[in-house]
Amino acid sequence: MHHALQLRTATPEDREWIHELRHRVYAEELGQHPVDPSGRLSDGLDGENIYLVAARGETRIGFVSLTPPWVGRYSLDKYLTRDELPVLSDEAPFEIRVLTVEERWRSTSAAPLLMYAALRWVAARGGRLVVAMGRAELLSMYLATGLRPLGRTIRSGAVRFEVLSGSVAELQRTVMRSHGRTLERLRAGLDWQLDVPFAPRADGCEHGGAFFNAIGTDFRTLDRRHEVVAADVLDAWFSPSPDVRAVLTEDLGWAARTSPPTGAEGLVSEIAAVRGLPEECVAVGAGSSDLIFRAFGRWLTPASRVLLLDPSYGEYAHVTERVIGCHVDRLRLSREDGWLIDPDRLAAMTRAGSYDLVVVVNPNNPTGRHAPAEALRTVIEASPEPTRWWIDEAYLGYVDPADSLASFASADPRVVVCTSLSKMYALSGMRAAYLVADPETAGELRRWTPPWPVSLPAQIAAVTALRDPAYYAERWARTHELRRELAAALAELDGFASVDEGAANYLSVTLPLGGAGAADFVRACRRHDVYLRDLSPMSPAFEGRTVRIAVRDTADNARVVEACAKVLAALRSPEPEGASVASPVRVAP
Repeated sequence: MHHALQLRTATPEDREWIHELRHRVYAEELGQHPVDPSGRLSDGLDGENIYLVAARGETRIGFVSLTPPWVGRYSLDKYLTRDELPVLSDEAPFEIRVLTVEERWRSTSAAPLLMYAALRWVAARGGRLVVAMGRAELLSMYLATGLRPLGRTIRSGAVRFEVLSGSVAELQRTVMRSHGRTLERLRAGLDWQLDVPFAPRADGCEHGGAFFNAIGTDFRTLDRRHEVVAADVLDAWFSPSPDVRAVLTEDLGWAARTSPPTGAEGLVSEIAAVRGLPEECVAVGAGSSDLIFRAFGRWLTPASRVLLLDPSYGEYAHVTERVIGCHVDRLRLSREDGWLIDPDRLAAMTRAGSYDLVVVVNPNNPTGRHAPAEALRTVIEASPEPTRWWIDEAYLGYVDPADSLASFASADPRVVVCTSLSKMYALSGMRAAYLVADPETAGELRRWTPPWPVSLPAQIAAVTALRDPAYYAERWARTHELRRELAAALAELDGFASVDEGAANYLSVTLPLGGAGAADFVRACRRHDVYLRDLSPMSPAFEGRTVRIAVRDTADNARVVEACAKVLAALRSPEPEGASVASPVRVAP
């Protein structure tokens, strides 16, 4: 019987074969290690690294090992110090190692497919850089994938290795550009069992919103919206104010067929009046992404240096790294520090003035952490003149709209504040946002704005929403109550390592190390029509096990808890899914 080539993570049963094959190849065949009477070869990382295995039916063919950065050490540490190889400390890379194939299968596609599978696994965990020890005689295969030597050669026993590295995004582009057709042909004969799609996204940034695939992106089955819980995207759980709904339905035909004010003049005036800003300091767009692309495309080039928070909103990395091609550094935030921004670290990284742009999302998405405006202002004022600061305040209303740097931005040419009207005012489908900058900067962006940047229904809705602050203040306060209730209910389930609230309209749950990953958990919840967001691709800081959940109304939140309980129960036991046993876990405020 012909079996498809299977690619999967190693099972406990595979480990014995892996140790035996490693001994045959690296001790008996290559002489890298002494022959061991046990016929087995393992190392100190075996309990913490990941093995991917290629097999046909019961026949195991080969494997590759992956060491994620959260392990805290690498195989390379045995051969080089961190001073000799600073990339291990500076870049949080994933290490790909001991690519090994049974002798009779070495002329097949098994080895390249294992390398490709390793790359896809790393990308799905937010990896941005890989390092590898490539045997000298196989160097051409590694170079063909886009890996490049770091100028360090290692000799271990009778084997010589080159230390290699590569950007995950660039490696994926190289592989798809050079071998995309071959991979597509091989795909037909694969049994791909990894928790990551076979092929990377062709373009665009990965966002939430997969729930719309369940509803139907052709809009033919919109009734499905009543059956699906859309907690994977941060749209408001509440409707726009009654005044907004009334004005839109008064004559929707007119609003649909009529061209809006060319420069959204009324919307600009309303924003300026409500926020206490000069009109000449405001520029509007069809959502924050419109403003990000327009502004960054004007300001940045491939020679620009950018500093981002990590983790943070993925659109910024997409635009700066993949669209424009800037050199991007990251201020790493950690779970251990509560995902908080350390103003002193931020000041230290920006003091030299080496960055053209620094982006701070506040409150941060997806961590939900807020930094006081005064602390950020102190850091900005101490930074050198050439550095521009972009402050994204899309979720600030959930903290305090008054704690904004918008007035500061209107007077300081180094600072721009971007604010979405979508999330706070329940207008995500309308697409409206604005930025605040000094008059010269705002004026330049207005000159590069096409006419009618915001639709007439969106302009009408946004202006009307801004005139009803009492309604929205009550909805934002209710959001905090719903979030606290949801967090408490999730914390009572048996199976989460932590529940992390934050300050906005979302929270996150983290699964225990060594168990099911976030991707599998999210996929299982979708079988209950509950859509959550796997945060793994956003940053390696999430270790492949953190899920973001948007706050919904009481009924939908109950469905989220029910789905999570059933999935956690199924993960604990092969028995049919059932109710969870209560076992409180830590809830981070």
